Order: sequence, then structure tokens, then C-alpha cells
Amino acid sequence: MDMAAKFQDQTVFHMTGKRSGDGLAALQAGFRPALLAAYRDLTRLRYDYPVVLLDRDAGTEYVKSLSSVIGELIADIAPRGIEGERLRKHLLRLEREMRVLLAAGTAGTLTEVWPLAADKAAGRDDNVREILTRAVESLDVDGEVLNCEGALASRFLTRAWQNVHAERAAQFRALVDKLLRKLSDILRAAHVHSQAGQQPSALRSGFGSLHSDIFDFSAMYRLVARNVPLDELPPQRRQRIEWALSVLRSQPFYPDPKGSGVEAAYEYVFSDCATAIEAHRTRLPKLVEVVKAIAVAELEARGGYVEADHDAFFEGYEEHALTADDLAQFPDYLVCIPPDRNAAPENAALMEMLSAGMPVKVLVQHTDLLEDATIGQGHFAFGVRSARLATTAMGLGGMFVLQSTSSNLYALRDQVRRGMGCRGPALFSVFSGSPEGASDLPPYLTAAAAMKSRAFPAFTYDANAGTNWATRFSFENNRNPADDWPVEEFEFADEDLQRVRGPVRFTYADFALCDRRHAHHFAVIPRDRWTTAMVPAADWLELSEREASERVPYILAVDGADQLHRVIVDSRLLQATRRCLLLLHRLQEHGGIHNSHAEQALAREKAAWEEQKQQEIEALKQTAVPAVPTTATETAVAAATTAVVAEAADAAPPPSDEPWIETIRCSSCNECQNINDKLFAYNENKQAYIKDVNAGTYRQIVEAAEACQVAVIHPGKPKNPNEPGLEELLERARPFL
Repeated sequence: MDMAAKFQDQTVFHMTGKRSGDGLAALQAGFRPALLAAYRDLTRLRYDYPVVLLDRDAGTEYVKSLSSVIGELIADIAPRGIEGERLRKHLLRLEREMRVLLAAGTAGTLTEVWPLAADKAAGRDDNVREILTRAVESLDVDGEVLNCEGALASRFLTRAWQNVHAERAAQFRALVDKLLRKLSDILRAAHVHSQAGQQPSALRSGFGSLHSDIFDFSAMYRLVARNVPLDELPPQRRQRIEWALSVLRSQPFYPDPKGSGVEAAYEYVFSDCATAIEAHRTRLPKLVEVVKAIAVAELEARGGYVEADHDAFFEGYEEHALTADDLAQFPDYLVCIPPDRNAAPENAALMEMLSAGMPVKVLVQHTDLLEDATIGQGHFAFGVRSARLATTAMGLGGMFVLQSTSSNLYALRDQVRRGMGCRGPALFSVFSGSPEGASDLPPYLTAAAAMKSRAFPAFTYDANAGTNWATRFSFENNRNPADDWPVEEFEFADEDLQRVRGPVRFTYADFALCDRRHAHHFAVIPRDRWTTAMVPAADWLELSEREASERVPYILAVDGADQLHRVIVDSRLLQATRRCLLLLHRLQEHGGIHNSHAEQALAREKAAWEEQKQQEIEALKQTAVPAVPTTATETAVAAATTAVVAEAADAAPPPSDEPWIETIRCSSCNECQNINDKLFAYNENKQAYIKDVNAGTYRQIVEAAEACQVAVIHPGKPKNPNEPGLEELLERARPFL
């Protein structure tokens, strides 16, 4: 088959997704992106997972990786020399066996899984088994051991919440216990100085039993009880103090386990928003009562309660009077929404709950970033409900937002805890890996691929961290954050068994290849049909419309036998890849990367500098030639004439065959730029115009016209008569011509 025929078949698949002719094989099970070829067996690698969720709080530390636990143990008990090296190898072999057990489904705490792994690591060597059994006694940590799988995110964040909860509980109990002691001391002192406190029985108890038989307490009573008041405390003050004591002793938010008369402790961990909202509403009056009791107790403890000033204030103290400092003393609610209930009715109030400032931390887990659109022409929706949830919440402001994949949670463990401890609401949006049955890869790899491909980049937003984006937003742990796609060195053997090494970029299309449900977007090309017209998908996306029409995009993949293949990507998936880049560019701007405002300001300054230098050069050239005088009136007339001509040129539409936009009527809805930001752009008034008609397709222009909220885009006639589906597109464009 000649080169032209090969190119034609490949181009047809790229444009339509339909295979015609030979040499376009379907994507089979076992294929994976070439950059993931080295990760066939994760149990042989030492990386962040599994993790140990510590069962005892060690300050702010609540989780450790298994690798760090074993590493610290080796440093503590392995001596220098041959014996130490032998012990180190035994412990590393045990660590690997533990990974194998956990990957096979074994569950339990570190000390429960340890002996199982020790048996496998020792084999028939009883000596090694005894050494490993003794080694576990040197561990100073224990807790549930978890692999990077579906349940990780919920348990990881719950443990972080428990760590923060324990810290707050200790602080709250210390405050309340101090107030209880001070108020009790006030009542005790008042009792001692009252008639009841001077009774013979009270005097006897105050002396103790050692010398009680040598004193006549009845006579002592007659001496000391003269002019003693019935009660040293005014009735209203005693009533306030006793009320505050009663409320603080029985409060159910952080109950004292040794106390009596304590109300049942509240639960704070829920699986849906509706239940959490109802619990908060129900408990709010009790919370107001406890806050009021603390305030009264503090005033009474320092003798600062003035009835004329404070009675009216506390009489009207209700929910609206609560401050952020008040709420920060009490537990936050934790809502861990199961992945299959994200769109359930009981979670419909998620955004309302967050925007209202409710003290709640919410985990939303995603397992599918490759959702097809439910309306329109069947284009990829690029996971609108998942990939954009965190950015939508970030736009509401006033909260903490963290987006990450489960593979990156351990790396962001400090940020997770910071979010759990922040004042106000927090949203944790986590991609936990592809749904079961959708991929041959383990959840850790699909989660890592989602982050690496920019499908689900990691970032944090903390509204309390400062007053600008530089202090609030952080583009966390993303590889090559300033680039469109991360770059890795890839090495393989060619057909002559010669080593080939070069850079490969990991794109959104590579991530989609990990999901077998979208195999129809790919066609495998055998080596004998590779052509010079084929270019990597990342390079193809940077081409102009004319250049792209002469090339076929592909990505590198390996099959189950690690044979390298080129895999063509269809246009629908590449359209989703472009949209992925648009979202990435917005996040980059928030993080100060390629900030358009800064770049425009820099360009203006550079242009002004160049203009100034040019003027200086011209001035030097004309020093010997007198300048021709020009009156101010002539200059003003010329400038006005130029402005009028320019305005008239902007207002007049181009010929009917050319696409054009009524720029002055643009509402800045951003729909056209979401489709192709190289074809459409904004002017200085943030109103759209056609930047480069050759940078997009007629289909994109028609889609933009349909999406435009004020119908100001006029598609004109197609420039490429060979563009697929023109008959349908012309019919759709008719209302906008």
C-alpha cells in the first residue's frame, strides 16, 4: 500500500472514528500508555503506599507510609556491618511481602499483617522468622494499613479529621475544666463564709480527723458564726454560676468521659449532606447555650459580670450572634459522600451548605473523569461534575478547597490536615481511580495518570491564607507545572534492537487510553504502516489548522507483551484534550503561571520601551534636519479622523462568506473560547472577536454560534470544502448567517 493510501485511511479514522481499510486494529485489553510500561508490578516498588493510619495521635502526625515505618525501624535496630545488612534485607523482604498481601486483599493493622508477611518472608528459615517476630516488638507505631484503593480517601480523611478533633477536644476540655474549677471555687468560698459553712459539722470536716477529738466544734461555731450572712453570694449570681456549671458539665460536644450527668455525645461523621445539615440545625440551640455558658463563666471567674450591662446582652444572645471564633471551638462535621451518591438528592444541597459557611468538611470522591455529554452532539463533557467541582467551589470563596487524586493524598497529608483544621467549610475533591472493570491498571496508577495527564491536577485554595491569589492558591505537586504536558524520558529498543531514548509527553489522551470503555477512540497502527505524516498528539495540538490537516496524531502505547505501538487518536477525544488544556491554563493563571494580565503588562512595557528607544534613534537622525512644524489643530483632526475610520471598520461586517462576530453586543459568556481559544479571543473590553479563522474548523464556528447566549456569532461559509459533515453543518449554520 502506498503512502497516500495509508494516510487516507488514518485520516478518515482520525476525523470520523470509523475504521476503513486494513492496518487500523482495535485497541485490545492489556494496552497501556508507553510511559506506564515500567509499572507492571507495584509490589516491587518502594513508594508512598501502602500507608499506616496511626491509631495514636503523635502531635499533628496521623499517617505514615509503610516505607517510612520500615526505614525508621531499620535505622533504629540494624547495627552496622554484615549483621546489620542482613537484618536490613530481611526487613525489606518483609515489606515487599506485606505489599503483596495487601494487594491481594488482606486487611488489618500493621501488627496483624506483620506476622503473615514474616511467615512468607522467612519461608522455611525459622531463624529469620524469629528475627522478624522480635523486630515487630521494636515498632513504636501501629494502625490500619491501607493500599491506594477505593476506600483509601474516606479513611484517610476521616483519620485526619479525628486528629484535628482530638486536638480541639483537648483544648476545649482544658478551657472548660479551668472554668469549672474557678466557678466551683467561687461557690465553695461562698459556702465557707456562709452560715451553712460555719456549722459544727462543716467546721469538723474542714479540720480533718487527726485532731478533731480535741476541739469543741459547737463552741467554735458560737464564736465564729456571729454576724455571718446566710449566703455571701447574691441570689442572681448564684443562679448564673450554677446554671453555667450545669451546662458545661453536661455539654455533649466534648463530653468528659469521667463526668456524671453528661448527655449522649453527638456524632459528627455522616455519609450525606442532608443528614449533616439537619444535625447542625438541631444542635445549634445547644451550641448557642454552651457558648453563652462559657462567656458567662469567664466573666464570673474574673469578677467582670455587670448585670446592668450583660443581662440584656445574654438575654438576646441567639444563633446570629455566633462568631467564627465561637464556632472554631466546636467539632466540625465530616461528610464522606460515596462515589455512587454524588448526584443523589440527599447531596443536592452541597454547594448551598458550603456557601452558607456551615462548619463542615466534605469529601467528594470521583471515579469517572471521562463522562460523555448527556446533551448536544455526543461530545465529551470532560467530567463537568468532577473536574470542575473544586474550581466552582473555589469561585464561591470563603472556604478551603483541595483537589487531588488518591495517589497524591499522602504527599498532601499536611495540606489535608490544614484543611480539616481551618475555620469554616472545606471541600476535598478526590479522584480515587477508574471504576471497577474499566481498567486493567491498579487504582494507584489510574489515579496517578489522571493527575499527570492534567485530567485532574492537584491544587489547594485557602480563603483564610491571605487577600490575594498568590497567598490563597497553590498548584500542588504537579509535574512540570508551567508546561501543557509533563515530559518524561522514554527508552525502548527499535526493530534493529538498538536503544532509542527520547522525551515523551503524557497527555489527556494517554489517560483515556487507560479506560477500556473508550477504546473506540483509538486505532492501533502496526510498525509497517507508520508514516512521516504521523506526529505525537501533543505536537499535533500545537499545529495550525492547515498543518494539522496534513498530519495524523498518535500516542505511544505498549501491549501486554511490552511491544511498542503507535495508536491514532480520533478528533472527539482530542477535542476533549483541548478542553482539558483550557481548564489547566485557568488554574495556571491562578497559580501565577503564564498570567495573561502580567504578560500583557510586560508586553505593553516592552512595546513602550522599544517605542521610546526608536524615538530616541529618530531624534538622533534628525538632529541635522529641522523638523517640519505641525499645528495642534492638524494633529487633533488627524487623530479624530483615524479613530472614526477605525471605528467604522470595526463596526462593518465582512463579506457574507466570512465568519464574523458582532463584537459590540458580546456578553463575555466565554462559550466560544471554551471551544477554541485560538480561533476566538477577547479584546480589551473583554468582548469576543475572531482572532484567527484558520485556527479552527467550520464545525467549531457553528458550535460556537449555537452556544453563544446572545447569538452574535455568524459562521459564514466553510473555508475547507473537504471538511466532514458540511451538509449538516450548513443546515445548522443557516439561522445565524
